[in-house]
Amino acid sequence: MKSIACRLGLFGLLLALAGQTLAVQTPPIVSVGDTPPDDLGRSRNGDEILISARRGKVLVVTFWASWCGYCRKELPMLAGLQDAAGKDRLEVVAVNFQDDRDVYRGLLRRLKDIQLTMTHDATGRIGDAYGVKAIPHLLVIGKNGKVAFKASGYGEESLQEILDAVNGELARPVTR
Repeated sequence: MKSIACRLGLFGLLLALAGQTLAVQTPPIVSVGDTPPDDLGRSRNGDEILISARRGKVLVVTFWASWCGYCRKELPMLAGLQDAAGKDRLEVVAVNFQDDRDVYRGLLRRLKDIQLTMTHDATGRIGDAYGVKAIPHLLVIGKNGKVAFKASGYGEESLQEILDAVNGELARPVTR
């Protein structure tokens, strides 16, 4: 009798561990109201880009890739938005998602006139932490460090939603 209980106990433990393993493998979903992962990679200069270091300003994070035409349309629009608001109030971080290192470097040269904070996520580690499944994948993070708006894909109609979310967050007082 005791050996059956021990076996059932061991079986239950194995099931629990298997469940934990499956949970770890399931990509997270960052939703509105969540505090997103802090790490956004490294800038062109090698500086670590952390959300926590940007508290008090609105942050727009977009995941993009070289082959994504909509992403290439979105980046100049986001740069204009950052310019209009001022980088001290609104910063855009454009995370290049899973492009080869040489492709990314070539993109940086071609996009040199777009004054955004650019990072490179060659392996997809950062995007996976955000639950990125499609690009462009954009988040507006409020002054308090929480996700205020999230969108996947791009269209002319989404511009107004992005503007409304950014303006709403810019108007909010800083809260911790």
